[in-house]
Amino acid sequence: MSDAAHALPGKILVGATAPEATRAFRYLTLSLGNRHGLIAGATGGGKTVSLQLLAEGFANAGTSVFMADIKGDLAGLSQPGDGKPAFVSRAKEIGLDYTPDRFPVVFWDIFGEQGHTVRATTSQMGPLLLARLLDLNDTQEGVLNIIFKVADDQGLLMLDLKDLRAVINHVQENATEIRKAYGSVASASIGAIQRQLLVLESQGAENFFGEPALEISDFIRVDRDGRGAINILAADRLMRSPRLYATFLLWMLSELFEALPEVGDLDKPKLVFFFDEAHLLFDDAPKALLGAIEQVVRLIRSKGVGVYFVTQNPLDVPETVLGQLGNRIQHALRAFTPRDQKAVRAAASTFRQNPAFDTEDAILHLGVGEALVSMLGDKGAPEVVDRVLIAPPSARVGPITPAERDAAMIKSPLTGKYDRMVDRESAFEVLRDRAGGGSGKGDAMAEAAGAGGLIGALGGILGGLFGKANKKRLSPAEIALRSAVQSAARSAGTQIARQILRGVLGGMSR
Repeated sequence: MSDAAHALPGKILVGATAPEATRAFRYLTLSLGNRHGLIAGATGGGKTVSLQLLAEGFANAGTSVFMADIKGDLAGLSQPGDGKPAFVSRAKEIGLDYTPDRFPVVFWDIFGEQGHTVRATTSQMGPLLLARLLDLNDTQEGVLNIIFKVADDQGLLMLDLKDLRAVINHVQENATEIRKAYGSVASASIGAIQRQLLVLESQGAENFFGEPALEISDFIRVDRDGRGAINILAADRLMRSPRLYATFLLWMLSELFEALPEVGDLDKPKLVFFFDEAHLLFDDAPKALLGAIEQVVRLIRSKGVGVYFVTQNPLDVPETVLGQLGNRIQHALRAFTPRDQKAVRAAASTFRQNPAFDTEDAILHLGVGEALVSMLGDKGAPEVVDRVLIAPPSARVGPITPAERDAAMIKSPLTGKYDRMVDRESAFEVLRDRAGGGSGKGDAMAEAAGAGGLIGALGGILGGLFGKANKKRLSPAEIALRSAVQSAARSAGTQIARQILRGVLGGMSR
């Protein structure tokens, strides 16, 4: 049987049942790809192959993909398959022709070593996620919320970690006045936040905070053949800082939720996220953060985004999130411990049972590259679970050489956009100028504003950005006006949404 014989429009081939006499192909329906999914199973069972197979299917359909490459295995998507005997044999076993292919891959890296640098501003991250990243307790998180509130109210633009440090010092130095308007700011909490920032910086996070900040729209691209871009985040080094990894992934979801419009159910998703090592997203997460994750996962579907969690044990995913995952691929589990046995029972109970076999027993005896598969049917209801031989991917499964990565980076449509950090005037410079009596760039605004009201103030903003400085100190109104114009120029139309989202997430922690 040729590939054309089993290809169906609007479907992604997952694999086929055995034996040949009763073979049936199993598919993921593209229009239901935004109903999220789960790929689970013990190490060595074939999760990476299943992940890559789905990623190729979405890309072929014109859907963009984002995934984190934990071990370097997924980078091979940028290269044609090398015809491994196991893959050729599997293709023949289920009646396919093995055809090598490569895909449009864009490499990313928080540290800027193996891909385009991914950055976010501290303002974008917000106090709730930053508190999670810094491992703060409730009291310390409350102080961090005050710090962000003071920055917002005083027009202090926080872009990188030095901006955050500057505002922290400003709050500490003016604790008496700030206490009257915002509440107590304990010096012990300030000290704890500063110490945690040092730890964060030692893990390389200073590369993550700053500009140019990532534009989520750059994830959603198609090539000349109409195939969706596969965005691969180099995460081998990032995994040494699991808290940074987990917080980054949640921030990405939050940004997507904010940036994308409501579209309802489409013929195919706009973007699909694969969260490998998903347990890191949930380990030791406070209840408020789990609630935020559940809310984003539940609502982001209407934005045309699918989220697929990849993990060893289904119990790694909270039940409230697990219930949102409609498309499931379950590889073998081992029941060596009581927790393992519980995981097997839990995994079996989530499937719509097939009378042809015992689901719980089947999970224990699945071979490599074999899985229990249950996808959502055309009407959105889960199909009966089947024991399926997973189809082989078309691209290389495994790492690539540095030369191959360099060649892919040269061809990237984003070359040059994120490769150099920009450090423009923000909270650090404003507070430094205040402390120094007004010797910085922003002082030209004060003179112009004093000379001509609102028009003069606007002229002063431009003068402060491009002209020479003078000796006048900025008034609070002028500082706020300048920051507002700077912010609007940078991301007009998104700041209001960001404040709303941050308020929602922050409110859940109160």
